[in-house]
Amino acid sequence: MTKINITEPALLIRASRLFRPGMSDNELYEITRGVWKIGLRRENANYAFCIANGVVQEIFSIQKWQPAGITLYETRAMQDANPKDNEKYKWKGRWEFIGKVAPDTIRNKYIGESIAHYFHKGNANPIKNL
Repeated sequence: MTKINITEPALLIRASRLFRPGMSDNELYEITRGVWKIGLRRENANYAFCIANGVVQEIFSIQKWQPAGITLYETRAMQDANPKDNEKYKWKGRWEFIGKVAPDTIRNKYIGESIAHYFHKGNANPIKNL
């Protein structure tokens, strides 16, 4: 595994808390796409990298951003992703993206590679905007 430099406009999303080996593409998508407290710089990213243990697990093309809780999650626990109607305040100011698996030209370049050097020790924010 080598350290890589990402050249595409992207978000690095650390999903280690929800990640487990052998997850399906849909499970990886759902732990990557939401629900995030992220500002307007999200609009500059073309790709969202799912990161676990400092390694790129999957990459998704971002098609659009929307307020969190609009789209149902099929593989994540409801308390992680979908607030009940009376709990919508919980996701206020949080976002989720709609997307799909990135093209193979992007995936082949980065999946399985280390990006640990992008995160400094003690950095608690799970998202890094490139």
